[in-house]
Amino acid sequence: MLKEKMLKSLNQQMNAEFYSSYLYLAMSSYFESENFSGIAKWMKIQSQEEYGHAMKFYNYILQAGGKINLSQIETPKSDWNSAEEVFKDTLKHEQKITKSIYDLVELSIEEKDHATNIFLQWFVTEQVEEEANASKILERIKLIGTNKNGLFYLDHELGKRA
Repeated sequence: MLKEKMLKSLNQQMNAEFYSSYLYLAMSSYFESENFSGIAKWMKIQSQEEYGHAMKFYNYILQAGGKINLSQIETPKSDWNSAEEVFKDTLKHEQKITKSIYDLVELSIEEKDHATNIFLQWFVTEQVEEEANASKILERIKLIGTNKNGLFYLDHELGKRA
């Protein structure tokens, strides 16, 4: 059985993951409106992945005997000035999620909740990948600069994500 503080924090993280899904869907929409369907596809898949993360929390909370508390999802930003700005926001968001996951790990240690700590280790590893992907794409966009051909190539490449 989850302790109250742990349950509340897990529910907050679950809702943060649902927000992440919503945010990436907004980013996908932005890229669609800019005719970068490949990057839009990449973001849409990222949205689905984040939804899956939220559902991992949802299922764990229930399995551990907790009660789900769905909260209102904040409206995400929907307009950016450039692909670089989108991926700066992406990296910043992933860093925020990483901090949140680390805080949960610390709480699980404080609460001596070993099962939750083990559950969270998957997310610790996942966040390394999430930050690395966002950082790598952002650095490529910075290298491209104002070269539209480079951005179209990146769009084509990111559109291959399955």
